[in-house]
Amino acid sequence: MPEVTSTRPETQQQAPAHGLRLTLNSDGQRHPALNAAAILTLLAGVAAFALGLVVAAHLAATIIGIAAFAIGMISQMLSANTEQRVLIVAGIIAGAVGAGLGIAHGGLG
Repeated sequence: MPEVTSTRPETQQQAPAHGLRLTLNSDGQRHPALNAAAILTLLAGVAAFALGLVVAAHLAATIIGIAAFAIGMISQMLSANTEQRVLIVAGIIAGAVGAGLGIAHGGLG
């Protein structure tokens, strides 16, 4: 069984040349506006979720959550790669939950 134990180059896996690299531009092109929209959606969604847990901050949670949801939906249609989509969807979900909590605690009134 020499073919089973052979170490042909096509069967060996190469280790990455550098360490872990976080980027939103995995397709090799720059997308500064889309990257900013993805990060904004995530931050606004997390803020809406956190504010939604505070009963006294229901107005801010509702407004920020609706804004995060709207910005996220538009960004999702324009997104260029998977990394952006992951951040956008996380922000949309957090924003929707934050808006829902804000509405449950008093909404816009």
